[in-house]
Amino acid sequence: MKRGYFGIGVYNPKTTENIEKLWRSAHNFGADFIFTVGARYKKQPSDTTKAERHIPLYVYEDFEDYRKHLPTTAELIFIEQSDKSKSITDFKHPEQAIYLLDAEDSGVPEDLM
Repeated sequence: MKRGYFGIGVYNPKTTENIEKLWRSAHNFGADFIFTVGARYKKQPSDTTKAERHIPLYVYEDFEDYRKHLPTTAELIFIEQSDKSKSITDFKHPEQAIYLLDAEDSGVPEDLM
């Protein structure tokens, strides 16, 4: 029996194609939801699986809007390459986790982490 949940999001995605990849990855890894912070999703003709029927997408205008809607029991985990990063192999995943991926061209601002 599955306990807990996890979601995957992306901060300021550069293109809508990245959201399609996020949806596929979320489906493959068994995520419960996906989200974007700072971008809008436009339905793509390439979405032949109708992914939104299986994994919901939440769209937040900016990080402040996202933080207002963050589940109270979830741990927010930034997926970012930096000097402070931990190895994924050494990381203990919490029961309620929300993973936020960095923007591919600018990362997540340090003051948000």
